Amino acid sequence: QVQVVESGGGLVQAGGSLRLSCAASGITFRINDTGWYRQAPGQQRELVATVTSGDSANYADSVKGRFTISRDSAKNTVYLQMNSLKPEDTGVYYCRVRGYLVRPDFWGRGTQVTVSS
Repeated sequence: QVQVVESGGGLVQAGGSLRLSCAASGITFRINDTGWYRQAPGQQRELVATVTSGDSANYADSVKGRFTISRDSAKNTVYLQMNSLKPEDTGVYYCRVRGYLVRPDFWGRGTQVTVSS
């Protein structure tokens, strides 16, 4: 059974940093890519960053230059380093794991990030 667990969220002041972790277990297939998404209250879930099995990363324009996504394939863990945090980065951050030719995607339950001004 595949499980995806996010951790590392919390309360931080504007300008601060947090590092989120996404740990996947029960993986018996090749992972194609992993993504971080976030959802603010009353807003739709939006893509923050993705990283492929070949370490190709993509970012939302709003986080470019501030967030860095990385992965440790041996641990099936993906990280999101968030620097220079802004109040608008507040939300629940979710991790999504996509297998190669495997559907559906696997999602975690999210971790809360709150940035105070």
